[in-house]
Amino acid sequence: MVITYVLLALAIIIAGVAVVKFAPKQKSQLEEKVSPEVIISNTVVENDPLVLEAKARAKDVIVEAKTAALQIQTKAQEQARQIREEAMESERKISVMKAQVDAKEKEFESERKNIEAVKEKLEKKQEDIESAHKKQIETLERISSMSREEGRELLLKNLDRSLTEEKSKRIMQNEEEIKIDAQEKSKQILMDALEFGSTDIVIEHSTSKVKLPDEELKGRIIGKEGRNIRTFEELTGVDLDMDSSPGDIIVSCFDSVRRAVATTALERLIADGRIQPARIEEIVDQTKKEIDNLMYKAGDTLCHKIGLYNISKELIQTLGRFRYRFSYGQNMLEHTMETARIGMFIAKEIGANVDTVKMACVFHDIGKVLTDKDGSHVELGVEYLNKFKIPENVIKCIAEHHDDKQGSVESAIVALADHVSGARPGSRGEDYESYIKRLKDLEEAATSFDGVEKAYAVAAGREVRVFVSPEKVDDYSTALLAKEIARKIELEQNYPGVVKVIVIRETRVSETAK
Repeated sequence: MVITYVLLALAIIIAGVAVVKFAPKQKSQLEEKVSPEVIISNTVVENDPLVLEAKARAKDVIVEAKTAALQIQTKAQEQARQIREEAMESERKISVMKAQVDAKEKEFESERKNIEAVKEKLEKKQEDIESAHKKQIETLERISSMSREEGRELLLKNLDRSLTEEKSKRIMQNEEEIKIDAQEKSKQILMDALEFGSTDIVIEHSTSKVKLPDEELKGRIIGKEGRNIRTFEELTGVDLDMDSSPGDIIVSCFDSVRRAVATTALERLIADGRIQPARIEEIVDQTKKEIDNLMYKAGDTLCHKIGLYNISKELIQTLGRFRYRFSYGQNMLEHTMETARIGMFIAKEIGANVDTVKMACVFHDIGKVLTDKDGSHVELGVEYLNKFKIPENVIKCIAEHHDDKQGSVESAIVALADHVSGARPGSRGEDYESYIKRLKDLEEAATSFDGVEKAYAVAAGREVRVFVSPEKVDDYSTALLAKEIARKIELEQNYPGVVKVIVIRETRVSETAK
């Protein structure tokens, strides 16, 4: 780039000089070629004002050309000077940088030599250390009478043992901390869920009685040769007990809906006074339609309160049967609503699928109102709900809500909400005879196994404590025995909530010093 600027400046200077020198020379050459005659004529012409003006103008042009050439020459010289100065400055900087690079190179060379010297020293020290280490190992092997591999194996075993103990301690400590935190958190969630889902439930008994204003009405209800009572029982599917309670008629039926229809129809017949087969049939048909409407409204109200929509009418009608269904005195409609509210609250708190829990809580006990088939209410409910294309995850929650091992978080939430609603104080009640019988059945189920000495049902039948003979049942068999007793209770008995089985084995040995 510097050379280019220099050449350009020289070219400009040469061009200016050539213009200045070429003009006079060209003029003399032209004068030599012109003849004398032309010169004489030119002399006359030269005196012409136009010629004089032209000459003056030519002189001005020449002067201007010389001035311009001089300016160009001066500018070119200035540019050449600047270029030379820049080139010299660049050369100076390059020389300085080269000197610095040479100095750095010498410095690096010196450092490299120092590093090599240090490396040689370290290698020599390493060899000395390895030699000393080898001598120490040989000395230790000679003193301990053990080879290197044997000593290494012993150290690794000791290290593994210490690490295992430390790991076990840390695991136990972390588990204890997590357990405490989980218990506190679960208590808080359950307390909030109980407060959120609490409802006023009045314990009702399943016994249906109809008051008689007059004892003579019993004869009219029975009718001639029993045709009235026979017609009534055939149409309603219930049994009427006329003799057990004076002044009352006891309506007995396993199906709570049929019992409700029969009770309402009988009260209307008594109020109407016209008790005959035709009137009985009319009143029973009318009552059935009204009860169906009431059940549908009850099911529809339940779904709207919970926020469950797009449900088939048949399912809503079946849910409405909860209105007349009781479990240990707890109305199933109220139990379902309470279970759904508790389950939804817990699902929101722990981040589970709220929609799945909500639907599963609503339908978890639907099998209890399906009395036309044999089987547990879980099996009947799952079979019935499969007809309506209920989501598989909801069906799974319903199928597992009474199992010890739930397959998902939602299943565990449904089981927990059902247990909380059924087991909380005041939710359920039963008569004294049924209560005593249930406790005795639990104790008999436990004592039916070999090796069991005593069994006691405590905590209102929610816990069975089993004492076994230590000579017949060892420590390893107690867990299996507890599972077998729990399984027997599940298969053979009906009970609210859950029953905890505790197997206790104790060995006492005594001697007398004489």
